[in-house]
Amino acid sequence: MKDASVATRLDRLPITRMHLMAVLVVGLGIFFDLYEVFLAGTVSTALKDDFQVGADQLKPLLASAFVGAFVGAVVMSRIADRLGRRRAFYLTLAVYSAFSVLAAFSPNVEMLIVCRFLAGLGIGGELPLCDAYLSDLLPARHRGRLIGWAYTVGFCGVPLAGFLALNIVPDTYLGVAGWRWMFVIGGVGAALCWVLRRGLPESPRWLEAMGRHEEADRVVRIFEESAHRNTAAATSPTGPNGPTDPEAEAPATVPEKASLRQLAQPPWRSRSVMLVIFQILQVFGYYGFGTLAPLVLASKGYDIVHSLTFSSLSFVGYPIGSLLSVFVIERVERKTLIMLSAFGMLAFGLGFGYAQNTAMIVAFGFCYTLVSNLFSNAYHVYQGELFPTRLRATGAGGAYSLSRLASAVMPYVLLPLLLNHGANAVFVFIACAMAAVIVDIGLLGPRTTGRSLEELTSPGLATAPGAGVPLDAAAAEH
Repeated sequence: MKDASVATRLDRLPITRMHLMAVLVVGLGIFFDLYEVFLAGTVSTALKDDFQVGADQLKPLLASAFVGAFVGAVVMSRIADRLGRRRAFYLTLAVYSAFSVLAAFSPNVEMLIVCRFLAGLGIGGELPLCDAYLSDLLPARHRGRLIGWAYTVGFCGVPLAGFLALNIVPDTYLGVAGWRWMFVIGGVGAALCWVLRRGLPESPRWLEAMGRHEEADRVVRIFEESAHRNTAAATSPTGPNGPTDPEAEAPATVPEKASLRQLAQPPWRSRSVMLVIFQILQVFGYYGFGTLAPLVLASKGYDIVHSLTFSSLSFVGYPIGSLLSVFVIERVERKTLIMLSAFGMLAFGLGFGYAQNTAMIVAFGFCYTLVSNLFSNAYHVYQGELFPTRLRATGAGGAYSLSRLASAVMPYVLLPLLLNHGANAVFVFIACAMAAVIVDIGLLGPRTTGRSLEELTSPGLATAPGAGVPLDAAAAEH
């Protein structure tokens, strides 16, 4: 890699207004994605009354968006690696927005299930695409912290869904049931984000990987000029970052075509296996709580108002945990943070399941959601660092799609446990899943904190023993 490559120039940049704008706009998209994901759990108790939804219909209703998200994660991630991050961004929000609004007008539960599935096509590609795009764009030394900020903005959508459900779902407005307004709010908000995203640049790393060196150079120049204006430092295109003639930066070679088979071959096979195992298991801990918390509380004898109140208070932990991650994600090795927070979810989940009084329910629920977002932010940064640019969205999105499929299966596993054996059995199952996550990451996960994407995705490093050591030690070995 020559000194003036796009990657080196991006990693040398200070944080600019353009970086911060990208983080904010991407974060707003995450906001409405997570709002939608947690929506089904918060409105499910109301749908029991409005549509007389029984247990047999509740399971496909909870699963439908996740099945759509499985398909969407695969398709949108391939679009992102083949046609560009921006085009995929437009598709994810457009599909989600349209079918979320349409869901509000569903005349029956069958139509609602179909709309949830189609909205899921957009939801599925959103988070892995955000991970890949921000990983491409952000300097290595700031990558984890700023992605943490994007998710902090995004996770504000979870308590919003909870508190809106508490105040809107039990009533009607303009003759329309409150739960329908919940879908309208999500769809209209996503449409506004779609407009904002039109101002985002394409990923320079992706452009360079596709052999479009002049376009990549132009985007990096814009960031460099922004840095020069903001800091008055010598970081303009004619400064110490070196020449910006695209032909001097990289050879005009035909880019290698990325295929899914490459993820199953060395050197990426072990990372793919690790991430697949991780994604299948982590959903039972992360989405299991958020989706089933109101139903768990109902099983403990609380009515709809009380269960939504307790869930909403617990959901406040999501943005707080995400904010906390901003201050630790660059100080603690990523895989270590994932393992520690997974253990916290295991412990607090068992506490929530066995809690019998209001104070303990809310306290354990809050602690669970707080630590789960340390976990979530760390793994979203982590999965965006594991694969080369041409495979980044596909690698992260392919594994993430399985998490959505597992989420679709989740109601068929956890609801029978809840109905037949109670809340304790649900959280014992979740604890076992999180214990397996800890083992998977501990044995197979590489270290990534503080390293450039190019170093992390060097084929030699990905298979070398030094792949698991800190950056300074790895550099010393070479």
